[in-house]
Amino acid sequence: MSGTLTIHEISGSELEPWLDALGGLRIRVFRDYPYLYDGSLDYERSYLGIYQKSARSRIVLVTDSTGDLIGATTCMPLADEVHEFQSPFINAGLAVDDCLYFGESIVLPAWRGRGLGKEFFARREQHARRLGMKTMAFCAVDRPLEHPLRPQEYRPLDEFWTAQGYQKQPSLQVVFSWKEIGETAESPKTLTFWTKTWTH
Repeated sequence: MSGTLTIHEISGSELEPWLDALGGLRIRVFRDYPYLYDGSLDYERSYLGIYQKSARSRIVLVTDSTGDLIGATTCMPLADEVHEFQSPFINAGLAVDDCLYFGESIVLPAWRGRGLGKEFFARREQHARRLGMKTMAFCAVDRPLEHPLRPQEYRPLDEFWTAQGYQKQPSLQVVFSWKEIGETAESPKTLTFWTKTWTH
């Protein structure tokens, strides 16, 4: 990674002074395909409040030489997440107490390709080990190949995630709603989980 970047690791209530910066970054990055998220800071403050309330959360923030936030990733115990994200695991008979849920992993386009994606996975997995958790999970939105807003140059991250040791779990899906570009109200979207489990 570039030496001009600074990494900050925080947890729980330490997120407070970063809330709007992180919310703004999420709005910018997730506006692009495949999420097409038409967000607001009010929604972001509510969403990120879950991480703020979890004493066992971990938020990794990356700032440039001017102090601006250019990348971030989050994680917390699945047991601290909202029920929508727990229910696929509960329904499958899997323990939520032994799973670290990975939230977003976002980087502004100008800073991509510098190793931050791998760094984010490494730091979240280190947090899982600190908490004694063997399973890690995240989910990604499902979009059809023929989606009208899919850019011609778009490349899904499946190969990158597989290279980090994660497997797609088609039987573990969650339906979650957000307001998409062009929509007048929130609508449900299906997301599929990817997981990785240590055997030692």
